[in-house]
Amino acid sequence: MHFLPENIDDYIVAHSQKEPELLYQLNRETNQKVLQPRMLSGHYQGRVLSLLSKLKAPRTILEIGTYTGYSALSLAEGLTQDGELHTIDVNEELYDFQKKYFDKSEYASQIKQYLGDALEIIPKIDTKFDLVFIDADKPNYPKYYELIIDKMNPGGLILTDNVLWSGKVVEKLKDDDESTKALLEYNRLLADDPRVETVILPIRDGLTLTRVI
Repeated sequence: MHFLPENIDDYIVAHSQKEPELLYQLNRETNQKVLQPRMLSGHYQGRVLSLLSKLKAPRTILEIGTYTGYSALSLAEGLTQDGELHTIDVNEELYDFQKKYFDKSEYASQIKQYLGDALEIIPKIDTKFDLVFIDADKPNYPKYYELIIDKMNPGGLILTDNVLWSGKVVEKLKDDDESTKALLEYNRLLADDPRVETVILPIRDGLTLTRVI
C-alpha cells in the first residue's frame, strides 16, 4: 500500500540509496518464486530499516516475522561487529530460502534463525534487545509488544510495520476484522504507554518508530 502519488513515490525511491546487489537478487527471486511477494520490505523500506539500524548501531536485534529475509539483512547492516540478530518465522517452507541468502551475506555468523511460534520463542531468548522489528501476524501485535517491552535496553528502538493497514485503521471497523482491531489496539497501546516515545511514519503501509525511555 502506497499513500503517496505514484510519481512522488517513484521520485523518492530514485533519490534514495540504491538497493545492494544481494538484496536485489533476493527481491527478484521472492517475486518470482514465493507467494505474496508484496509482504517483502523491498528497496525503499529496506533502506529505511538499514539507516535506522546504522544510526542505532545495535548489538542485539530481534525480528518477529522473517518472510524471505530481506528486512533481516537490511537491519543486519547496522549491527556492531560482535552483534547478533535473532529472527523468528512460523513458515517452515521459507526457512531454507532465508538461510541461502543469510549464508551468502557477510552477516551469516551473526544471524540466528528460529522456526515456530514467536510467542513461545521470545521468552526463551536470554538477552535484551537494542532494536526490535515487528512484521508478523497482526492479531498478535499487542502480545508481541507486551513480551518484548521488558526485554528492551534503555533507549532501544521498536520498529513496527503495517500499522496503517491499507488505511483500514481510519475506516469503519468490520466485526470480523481481527487484524485491524488488533492494530487499533496496538497503536493506542504505544501512544498511551509512558515507557516509550512513539511516532507513526507514513512509509509504505505505515511504520512506527518507538523509543524506549
